[in-house]
Amino acid sequence: MSKTTEQIERDTLLEVNDLKVSFKTDEGIIVAVDGVTFSVERGQTLGIVGESGSGKSVSVKAIMQLLPRTAIVGQESSIQWCSKNGDIIEITRLKKAGREMRRIRGGEIGMIFQEPMSSFSPVHTIGNQIMEAILQHRQVNKLEAHEIAIDMLDKVGISNPSVRVDQYSFELSGGMRQRAMIAVTLSMNPSLLIADEPTTSLDVTIQAQILELMNQLQEELGMAIIFITHNLGVIAQVADEVAVMYLGHILERGTAKEIVLQSQHPYTQSLLRAIPHLDRLGERLTAISGDIPSPLERPGGCPFHTRCEQVIAGVCDTQRPALTRISSTHTVHCFLHE
Repeated sequence: MSKTTEQIERDTLLEVNDLKVSFKTDEGIIVAVDGVTFSVERGQTLGIVGESGSGKSVSVKAIMQLLPRTAIVGQESSIQWCSKNGDIIEITRLKKAGREMRRIRGGEIGMIFQEPMSSFSPVHTIGNQIMEAILQHRQVNKLEAHEIAIDMLDKVGISNPSVRVDQYSFELSGGMRQRAMIAVTLSMNPSLLIADEPTTSLDVTIQAQILELMNQLQEELGMAIIFITHNLGVIAQVADEVAVMYLGHILERGTAKEIVLQSQHPYTQSLLRAIPHLDRLGERLTAISGDIPSPLERPGGCPFHTRCEQVIAGVCDTQRPALTRISSTHTVHCFLHE
């Protein structure tokens, strides 16, 4: 159920309703996101988890209006943003390159991309790229922007920031590049941070450091976070609420505790069984059978029925499961619980 404008203004930063995104291709129209609905509260961390091809990145790029020209956003889709001045803005009605959208993108909603090496320009220093963002969204001069850049590099844990600020991205390690990417995003003091698989290319030790850093910065700055990953083990450490996506749909949603300890959808349960545990050394991990279907050949009925071990013949393959409420915070789309 959609919240009223008064509720959105009071406690919700972002409200996404019935988001549908498709792409024009030579083979036809591909549906990437099909009716996704979620909200993000102030100071909350929402985790979006699912395999590659589930529609996670497309969903958040629609929020930032970073989709390519071939993308088509559904006419009934709604993305409402509560601006810093208290105004409720319908993002789908804004021009992608318009002044209002450019003010929101980066200034109020920041995004950390999957691969920082390709996100940074190799011919400009880290400091110049942080300063460019600061000058675009904050009322400061170049000297002040340079000081802010050094301070942000120091805040994200980069050693000797006054020297690093004049280095190029290829001179930094993978972990330092990711920290610098976080510094770029946070230098505009956004209300919402979107982290699109920020730890995927990092080793386990650096991964843990980045997660700890993000938690620390969230407490200091009071921002909300949308954390995207394919790893439920990571989500369990950082998220307050979790949405499980598959083939453009949210199949299950609830608090992190409910999703990890009381998961109801077979897909969520399969993802949990694929996580390695220290107390199960020697046991083989249980892989999810089959592959995620091609968007060009989307199955009818429940999108997961082609890989589900608990599929109900004649039901799951012909009908779309309705929303079932397990608790006030826990919902699932599955015939096993209707």
